Amino acid sequence: MNEVLEKISRIGIVPVVVLDDAKDAKPLAEALIKGGLPCAEVTFRTAAAEESIRIMASEFPEMLVGAGTVLTTEQVDRAVNAGAKFIVSPGLNPKVVKYCLEKGVPVTPGTANPSDVEAAIELGLDVVKFFPAEAAGGLNMIKSMAAPYTQMKFMPTGGISAKNICEYLAFDKIIACGGSWMVNKALVAEGKFDEIQALTEEAVRTMLGFELRHLGVNCADENEADSVASKFDNLFGFSKKVGNSSIFAGKEIEAMKSVGRGANGHIAIGTNSVVRAKNYLESVKGVKFIEDSAVVKNGKLIAIYMEDEIGGFAVHLVQK
Repeated sequence: MNEVLEKISRIGIVPVVVLDDAKDAKPLAEALIKGGLPCAEVTFRTAAAEESIRIMASEFPEMLVGAGTVLTTEQVDRAVNAGAKFIVSPGLNPKVVKYCLEKGVPVTPGTANPSDVEAAIELGLDVVKFFPAEAAGGLNMIKSMAAPYTQMKFMPTGGISAKNICEYLAFDKIIACGGSWMVNKALVAEGKFDEIQALTEEAVRTMLGFELRHLGVNCADENEADSVASKFDNLFGFSKKVGNSSIFAGKEIEAMKSVGRGANGHIAIGTNSVVRAKNYLESVKGVKFIEDSAVVKNGKLIAIYMEDEIGGFAVHLVQK
């Protein structure tokens, strides 16, 4: 997969932006970045699109800015010259796709059926947009199409919202979803960028689904670990389960058989995607991770520790 598309995959949500006035580009980009989505697909539906891309790309070089609703090669040139790092189209125009590939610009054309996907494969693509997602059959349609086209991945757009984003992203053939609910056009027109930031933060938290999974207690040895787990079992009915390095009391308490990470122990935070959660915490919150603590299963990152402790506890992300 292209490097830009890999970055989009780690972000998870691509805000689809329609701007009627280029003056809104800078405060909107700032709201998206602060909200946790340093990415935008600016649609070429308005006269302000080109200048908006230029402003976003120049003012915020860390932001991944692309152009959407690109219908012609002339629009490709205008978008790329303005600073667009990727191109998105509502349909599959072979001329536009070939032009982008010749220029080395990542392109995700719209598809809605198997014939479109086969045309994309013939052109050498491994990621396509699925549009309009909900109207074209939604997640069930994507799963049906993904079955025979095992190497193809999808970026659905159209009808994606806070209510269904997690369901879409849970399917491993979907790299990200395009959505506009956090960049409501009315809010942009009214200059309510603080509300856009809040909606963006809410979208990110919904996507990542952070929740406390368990508390790890450091014990001196196996006997102490058994004593701790037994007390929670006796008092609260948290059934003991003995493992190699620890003894669980229910799913909530992990008594370590020896002193592990953290002065007092560790806290496990569950997430829908460790990869996306790590990317968000690093790029938006400035968190550093202990890379050699990473646990990878079947090529997928499923757990990793943060560098800093909180309240004497080491903190690690775990895949739900």
